[in-house]
Amino acid sequence: MEPDLPELLRSLRVWDPAVTALPPFDPGTAPAEPLPLFARWFAEAVAAGQTEPHTMSLATADAEGRPDVRIVMLHGADADGWSFATHAHSRKGGQLDGRPYAALAFYWPVLGRQVRVRGPVTTAPADRAQADLHARSTGALAAALTGRQSAVLGSAEELARASEAAWERARREPDAPAPSWTLYRLHPDEVEFFQGDPARRHVRLRYDREERGWSRKLLWP
Repeated sequence: MEPDLPELLRSLRVWDPAVTALPPFDPGTAPAEPLPLFARWFAEAVAAGQTEPHTMSLATADAEGRPDVRIVMLHGADADGWSFATHAHSRKGGQLDGRPYAALAFYWPVLGRQVRVRGPVTTAPADRAQADLHARSTGALAAALTGRQSAVLGSAEELARASEAAWERARREPDAPAPSWTLYRLHPDEVEFFQGDPARRHVRLRYDREERGWSRKLLWP
């Protein structure tokens, strides 16, 4: 029997008090730049037990301007930008090559928080990409060595054979190169922080990059 999707949707609620705390957020106390606030909110999401807080939505556009989105993992956030990685020949890699601009979105429901980031994207030097990959797990290396991301797959058996060979090589050669593996850096033009409020008076603070630094604006929820 198929589920009754409309009924199921009506039964759901956001920010259940049993599992969600909505902390107050005074934008007047926010730092002059967005990165310190992001680091603070990220640490608070980890401390609050948010599942996989380092995952984020990555939005890109194809050659016709049609949007695309998927979940990827944050590899770092510092003065060089917000970093993530993928194969250059993947769908998102091709889209970033043609239109090097993207948006990120983090959602931490345990605290009723979102962070949105937009800006141009560049690639890190190849040696940095390989160093980033080799600092990760054997499974991450095996996945990178499997390759052919976004290409049409002939069968599950074909993937199993390629994956098994990649796992064997990753265990045997922990420094094995994955030439197409690319580390991308999004350099933010805008960063928005959203804090949910139980009375629906949500706080939205947006940072905009300007010539002499960052400006801050409050937005209507």
